Amino acid sequence: MVSSHVASQIYEGLVKFNAKDLSIEPALAESWTISEDGSKYTFKLKKGVFFHDDLCFAGGKGREFKAEDVRYSFERLATQHADNAMFAATIKNLLKGANEYYLASVSKKPDFEFEGVKVIDEYTVEFNLTAPSSSFLYILANPSLSIFPKEAYEMYGNQTKTGTGPFMFASHSNEKLVLIKNPNYHRKDTLGNQLPFIDSLVFNFISSKKSELEEFQNGNLDIIVGLPSESIKDVVEKQITDFQNRPPKFILDRSPELATQYYEFNTAVKVFKDKKVRQAISYAIDRDRIVDEILKGEAYGPGIYGITPPSLKNYDVTSIKGYKQDKVLARKLLADAGYPNGKGFPSVKLILNSGGSKNVIVALEIQKQLRDVLNINLDLEVVPLNVKIEESMMGRGDMFRSAWVADFPSAENFLMLTYGKTVPKTLNEPSWPNVSRYVNAQFDELYEKALLTQNQEEKNKLLMQAEQLMMDDAPVLVLWYDEKYRLYQARVNNFYSNPLNYWDFSNVYLKAPAVSEEEK
Repeated sequence: MVSSHVASQIYEGLVKFNAKDLSIEPALAESWTISEDGSKYTFKLKKGVFFHDDLCFAGGKGREFKAEDVRYSFERLATQHADNAMFAATIKNLLKGANEYYLASVSKKPDFEFEGVKVIDEYTVEFNLTAPSSSFLYILANPSLSIFPKEAYEMYGNQTKTGTGPFMFASHSNEKLVLIKNPNYHRKDTLGNQLPFIDSLVFNFISSKKSELEEFQNGNLDIIVGLPSESIKDVVEKQITDFQNRPPKFILDRSPELATQYYEFNTAVKVFKDKKVRQAISYAIDRDRIVDEILKGEAYGPGIYGITPPSLKNYDVTSIKGYKQDKVLARKLLADAGYPNGKGFPSVKLILNSGGSKNVIVALEIQKQLRDVLNINLDLEVVPLNVKIEESMMGRGDMFRSAWVADFPSAENFLMLTYGKTVPKTLNEPSWPNVSRYVNAQFDELYEKALLTQNQEEKNKLLMQAEQLMMDDAPVLVLWYDEKYRLYQARVNNFYSNPLNYWDFSNVYLKAPAVSEEEK
């Protein structure tokens, strides 16, 4: 997640999210048109936009951004390589020729053009979709679809840090990452003032929450995101006047996120091919206890509906029947599957990353609940995050701890996680983002029909039908929906929190709030 926050400041795509309301607005594109059938998008690019100054360019001076850079960036996204994990989650099956280009890139650079992206002239680029998509602009706003120059990639590979964004990379250490103002940035605010306003942006890596709070209270940090609820409560109670004064010294924001925490069942292994087993485990878990006692309330709520979080507007996930603890039904389902009172049930392995110990504490509680309710054993294997991702993609394990933070505000982005047509035909190939390798033709049909539907209300109905079908099959064990506590210094202006956790610092400025006459 930190990498996404940093990338959003260095790079830009053709469009971007408005951090205040998550609407789509122009970035590198000046304007765009959509064909009558909705399958072709033509973008007019903004002129006079320059990449950051960098040694990869002649003389170290950043060159102008052109349509060819768009084509190159999308070709890289459609190329198989170890650092590319976003193809399946973005343009696979979406852009014409993307799948063919990806397959051909295994051994060498394809000897044919990527049909889905065409350069019309220096400042015009055309996208050809396999079918109309009401989410295409949202997908384009994803940081992984940002534009970067060929020169930078050829010089630095996956270490490239050259974009067109409001901030430029300056330095990186174990303690912090520093970005500095891009003096040649192309955007201005509505009053014509040059952006960005702040000179530097520092991401501090502080392992101790106590130290992080101390740094904030001493004025050395402007924003803290993701503090435990107990820490927040302690700060507020001890320094209540800092929050209640007019103007306040500190601002506390607590808001839901478009994020869900869950476990994935590997449906390719024998024991989890039976949905009764998956359902039994889903009914065995007391999610309320996990939220209240283990997480200490640090969650939006227990995952008792679908995989889509309730924070999504105009999508009533509460109408989807998920799983609340039902010990009797859980035991019956396991017995029906051939394992009465857990007899004969094999030990299964859950692979997880520690997540600052929270993931382990939750896993230990789930391990205990499964033993108490179903008399089955869950082995835990704690590994680094990159190892967990690799193991889950390759299906080397029975269950995997996971979480999903939406790339754009639509249930489509969550249901993509169980879309069957991203699952490879053999177990020797990585499966992403459908780690559970769940395949249900009826789900896929509903999902695909929803993607083709332009009417949002009708689209949501189809997605809800698909989500209910998937939850009935239980390829995932939904645990809880996320929320975040954020602390701000009152001098921070124009920084907006949103369910996507999308950060835009280009309009942020620092100015202490004025003291009213009554407070003087």
